[in-house]
Amino acid sequence: MKIVRVETFLVPPRWLFCRIETDDGTVGWGEPVVEGRAEVVRAAVDVLAEYLVGQDPLRIQDHWQVMTKGGFYRGGPVLSSAVAGIDQALWDIAGKTYGAPVHALLGGPVRDRVRVYAWVGGDEPARLTDEVTAQVEAGFTAVKMNAAGRTSPITSPAETAAVVERVAAARAVLGPHRDVAVDFHGRFSPAGARRVLTELAPLHPLFVEEPLLPEHGHLLAGLIASSPVPVATGERLYGRAEFLPALAAGIAVAQPDLSHAGGISEVHRIASLADTYGAQLAPHCPLGPIALAASLQIAFCTPNFLIQEQSRGLHYNKDADLLSYVVDTEPFRFVDGHAHRTDQPGLGVTVDENAVRAADRTGHAWRNPVWRHDDGSFAEW
Repeated sequence: MKIVRVETFLVPPRWLFCRIETDDGTVGWGEPVVEGRAEVVRAAVDVLAEYLVGQDPLRIQDHWQVMTKGGFYRGGPVLSSAVAGIDQALWDIAGKTYGAPVHALLGGPVRDRVRVYAWVGGDEPARLTDEVTAQVEAGFTAVKMNAAGRTSPITSPAETAAVVERVAAARAVLGPHRDVAVDFHGRFSPAGARRVLTELAPLHPLFVEEPLLPEHGHLLAGLIASSPVPVATGERLYGRAEFLPALAAGIAVAQPDLSHAGGISEVHRIASLADTYGAQLAPHCPLGPIALAASLQIAFCTPNFLIQEQSRGLHYNKDADLLSYVVDTEPFRFVDGHAHRTDQPGLGVTVDENAVRAADRTGHAWRNPVWRHDDGSFAEW
């Protein structure tokens, strides 16, 4: 069996899909994308395809080594994301070839269902109450929310109080037996994060996500030592080497993205590394159905898995949603806040190829917002 074709599709709202076909007609799908830079990743996939065409698709680990190391210059979001989507597609082909789900090829399931959380905005307490209530009524046992929008370099008393008020509003709906995770999105300075984490502690967040920018990783250990709130990070880390210092600093939750951090192959290794530090895995995934399908395959076979992000109803999804490009929606039917394991081969998702090709004719040029402070200076988004 040989790879004969590698194609990419730029599909709304902000995704990039990859289709790999073999000479016996087997097709695998992946999702290689950097949000806001999808076209750049597309070009990187095209370059990697020069190597892949003509190769045996089942030599996944060898291909991963060549794609990540064979170009001499290594790492970074673009290359790692291009490799990630290709890696997903190769695992999809492997599963279809052997007639087994990917989680079976990785050692078999350790759970029958995967806990997922729903996204709520978190911008206004009144609206937040309604949004959390709707997710509870839909059966979810956990939600995630933004902590704040633009944030001052040194968080003011008013800003700190507003964060606490919003999380308290969510906790009032959720009660003590459900969870709220709070996303700082790297918007807080180290001093601001330390101040807000202390105030949030009585509300018992499941975790606080990305309290510091990745370039401030050398400050993580001090922040974690001063905070009783579990700290999560990893959506902007792209491999084991980058996760190692974060894990050594004491993060409670590692959040690699299956479409950024080298795909199924590397995230499986990151999960094992995290386990040696007593950290849990909660894959980042505000993306499309293929990325989520890959994430769920990891979740089913990872002992130290905690909870899974998913993008159903996410505010970015204006022109298409999680179910827009799949034939069978059953893998993404959440019952009591959980996705249930199936034995469908490969990634376990059937892509609607006609819908994908039609969407690619329109494409997209999604870019993240650029924020500024009141004085006109740049603000973290």
